[in-house]
Amino acid sequence: MTETKGRGRLIYGCMGLGGPWDGTSYGAVEIEQAAAVIEASQGIGIDLFDHADIYRSGKSEAVFGEVLARSEGLREKIQVQTKCGIRLGDRGLETHYDLSREAILERVNESLKRLQTDYVDVLLLHRPDPLMDPHEVADAVGQLMAEGKVRQLGVSNMSGAQIAFLQDRLETPIVANQLEMSLQRRDWLESTVLVNHQEGLEYSFPHGTVEHCMAKGIELQAYGSLAQGRYTGASPATATPAEEATTEMLERLAGEKGTTPESVLLGWLMKHPARISPVVGTTTPARIQACADAASVAASMTRAEWYGLWVAARGSNIP
Repeated sequence: MTETKGRGRLIYGCMGLGGPWDGTSYGAVEIEQAAAVIEASQGIGIDLFDHADIYRSGKSEAVFGEVLARSEGLREKIQVQTKCGIRLGDRGLETHYDLSREAILERVNESLKRLQTDYVDVLLLHRPDPLMDPHEVADAVGQLMAEGKVRQLGVSNMSGAQIAFLQDRLETPIVANQLEMSLQRRDWLESTVLVNHQEGLEYSFPHGTVEHCMAKGIELQAYGSLAQGRYTGASPATATPAEEATTEMLERLAGEKGTTPESVLLGWLMKHPARISPVVGTTTPARIQACADAASVAASMTRAEWYGLWVAARGSNIP
């Protein structure tokens, strides 16, 4: 991963690729879909593609690997990151976590095989594992890096304290933390202003995590950044007054700025000084293209516009 300075950058999230989550096989349709979203993503300047070993039961990585295999020179033009640490339907459990040395090595090697590549640019540890031994993680990551299979390390869904604890045992810096962050999921933001407020008890986001990442130069990658289209076309029948007001404001700002509501929505995240990099997961090329102006919107968005969107989304004024 090339270090980013200033604002974040857009990332494409590959969870939607590969067909159903069940064990059915993929085919030409799924491979062509992957090729189309890669092309659309590159068309708006996206060069980092986010995976996980569990996405679509491994098929997200597999169809992406098929595109890499047939597209000469593509691998050298993009960055690929994947995650490990979650096990689904394994050993009699619906879900459990495993960041043991053996599991990390096994899962990364399986991902490389599916992706048809010799290395990933970034490996993210998908979720905190209460049974994790940080020395085992350090040993596994050190081996993978020595073998050239992993170039950088990140985490996902971890607090600042968990990152600091793990980093103390590692010889390589943690470069990214992927969290759910959007105008709809604002726990990361609300927790910063609701200190010493009763309302703050409604938010479980670990206070200090954003600040820790900022202080240490750790990129914050925001999954769910488009809020599943709630403000930009999904039109849910159960939309709240706050959601309706936010949708209207996004459309008005998009018209004023000559862009799309998607770009304004992502630009709002990227305006924050924490180097937030939105992960865009839509599989519709046109909607990927609608995100193209996010960085320029972030640069031009006024403080009043930024706060206005926040207040609209929360449905009440800030303290």
